[in-house]
Amino acid sequence: MKRLFGGGHEATAESFPIERSDEEWRVKLSPQQFAVLRKHATERAGTSTLNHEKRNGTFICAGCGQNLFSSETKFESGTGWPSFYAPLEGAVGTHEDRSFFMTRTEVHCSQCGGHLGHVFEDGPRPTGLRYCMNGVAMDFKPQE
Repeated sequence: MKRLFGGGHEATAESFPIERSDEEWRVKLSPQQFAVLRKHATERAGTSTLNHEKRNGTFICAGCGQNLFSSETKFESGTGWPSFYAPLEGAVGTHEDRSFFMTRTEVHCSQCGGHLGHVFEDGPRPTGLRYCMNGVAMDFKPQE
């Protein structure tokens, strides 16, 4: 499967444990989720209810349900998007994104390849990383 990254840049072929056609994804996802997870769009800052989620639990991929981030690693970045300093082990993959005349590190779900957001090196301790995620690309599973 060829993956297209923001700005229409084609990446090398990469396969994931969960693969669906665009038509299958369109049935499963809302139009906004499809645009972000499958076409690398970005939701408008400040629009996600997950940005204000404070309960203990796990943030999961809206595409496949994989656990992505623990609420313990979430922090207020002031950017308008849910931000975390570390993903759960093996939950995400990264790829260089050279769209929009800059180089960034794109973050995707390791199970379905869904675009989640980008990671930057301006986060808090202990990692110094800021995983700036599109809230529409995730759901929240409260701790029971």
